Amino acid sequence: MKSLLESVVRGKDADYVEVRVEESHITRIEFRGRSLEELSQSVSFGGNVRALVDGGRGFVSFNRLDDLEKLVQQAIEQARLVSRVRQEKFRLAPVPRIVKTLPLEVKEDPRRISLDAKKSLLEDYNRQILSYGAEITSSRVSYREKYTKLYFATSEGTWIEQEKLDLAGSLTAIATKGSLTQARSHGFGSSNDFGVVRGLEDKVQEICRIATELLRAPVVTGGTYTVICDPRLAGVFVHEAFGHLSEADNAEDNPRLREIMTLGRRFGESFLNIYDSGDDPGARGYVPFDDEGVPARKTYLIKEGVLVGRLHSRQTAAKMGEDPTGNARALDYRYPPICRMRNTCIEPGDASFEDMLKEIPLGVYAIGSFGGQTNGEMFTFTAAEAYMIRNGQLAELVRDVTLTGNVFHTLRNIDAVGNDFPRHEGAGGCGKGNQGPLPTSMWAPHIRIRNVVIGGGRQ
Repeated sequence: MKSLLESVVRGKDADYVEVRVEESHITRIEFRGRSLEELSQSVSFGGNVRALVDGGRGFVSFNRLDDLEKLVQQAIEQARLVSRVRQEKFRLAPVPRIVKTLPLEVKEDPRRISLDAKKSLLEDYNRQILSYGAEITSSRVSYREKYTKLYFATSEGTWIEQEKLDLAGSLTAIATKGSLTQARSHGFGSSNDFGVVRGLEDKVQEICRIATELLRAPVVTGGTYTVICDPRLAGVFVHEAFGHLSEADNAEDNPRLREIMTLGRRFGESFLNIYDSGDDPGARGYVPFDDEGVPARKTYLIKEGVLVGRLHSRQTAAKMGEDPTGNARALDYRYPPICRMRNTCIEPGDASFEDMLKEIPLGVYAIGSFGGQTNGEMFTFTAAEAYMIRNGQLAELVRDVTLTGNVFHTLRNIDAVGNDFPRHEGAGGCGKGNQGPLPTSMWAPHIRIRNVVIGGGRQ
C-alpha cells in the first residue's frame, strides 16, 4: 500500500496532493425494550484524493483502488478548474514531514471478544433494567464499535499508517407513571479498552432508581440561580457552547464572531483555563495525528481567563496567519477534513465541591445532559438530573431543569472551578457540516456559575 500511494502523489502537476485509504470493521448491537433491534457486523472500504492547484481545491472519493492514478488526475483537474473561477485562493500552512506507523495499543481488545459474548453482556444489562420494577416500562441498550486501518500519503513526503478504535454505548432506563415519562442514561466509551463495557451493574441500578424517583420529583421553580454543574454537564457546556465557536472555520468568514473571538480578550477569571488536546490515550477524542497528518498538541483556548488560541486546519491557519493545531478531522473517507474538536477540557482548579456548595444559600446542582441546543453564542441545555441547594446543602431532587444563557456572559460568571477531573467518556458524538457523529471527548471538573437562568417544565 505504501509504495502504491506514494507513487500516485509523487511528481504531479499540482501544488499539493494527498491520498487517504481506510478500511473499517463496524459492529452494532441495540436493544429497545425486549426487542433486539440490531445485531450487525459490516466492513467499509474507501479513500479519497485531495489536490491543490493555483489556490483551487479538488476532492474525489472512491471505493476501489482500480484506476487510482486517474482519480488523482481527476482531483487535480477539479482543482485547476476551481482556481480559474474562485477569487479567494486556498492555501495550506506549512507543517513538518511525518513518517510514522501507529499500531493499536489496547487494554482489552474488543476484536478478541465474540459477537455472541458482546450481545450476551448487553442483553444482561437490558434484562436488569426491565426487571427493576413496574415503573420501568422500557429500555434502550446500545453498543457501537469501529476498528479502522488507515493509510495517508502526501506529495510533501508524509506517510502515516495507523490503526484506530472507537467504541461507545449507553444504557437507558425509561420510567412511566400515568402520562409522565422520565428517563436516565449511563454512557460509556473508549479508544483502547472493551473493559469500559463490563461491570456496569451498579450503574444500571442507579439509572433505574433515578428514573423512578424523577416521576415523583417536583418541577424546578424557574428563576435565576447560582448553579453547580457536575463534570459531565460542564464538559457538554465547554464543547457545545464554547468549543464550536473556537473552531477557526466558524470564525474565518464571520466578521462579528472574529471580532468577539479576538485573541487577548478576557472571557473569565484568572482561574479559568480551557484547552483542546488529541493526546489522551483512551479518550474517544484521542487523535495523535489529524486527517491532514498534523501531530496532536495541547492547544489552550483560554489561559488564565484570556482567549489565547483557536482550533485550526492547515487552510484556516494559513488564512488567519496562525499555526495549525491538528484539528482537521473527517468522519470518514467520504468527506474532506474540516475544523473539529478532539478532547475539549476545562482544566481543574482549586475549589472542592464542599466549598462550592456551602457558599450557596439557594441554588441548583445540575448533573449530566439530556439534550440541548446552541445558536451562535446562545445555549440551552437540559440537565439529566438536578437537586436544589438550600443553605449550603443538597436538598430535594427536581426535574425539567433547563439552563439558558449567553456563553460569554456565562464564562464571566464562572466563579469557582473544582479540583476534581474525572475522565468520563460518553456515547455520543459531535455533528458538523453533515459529518456526524464524530468521536470527541469533553472532560471537566465541577464548576460553579452565578446568575444562571433556569426554566422549569410543567407539573
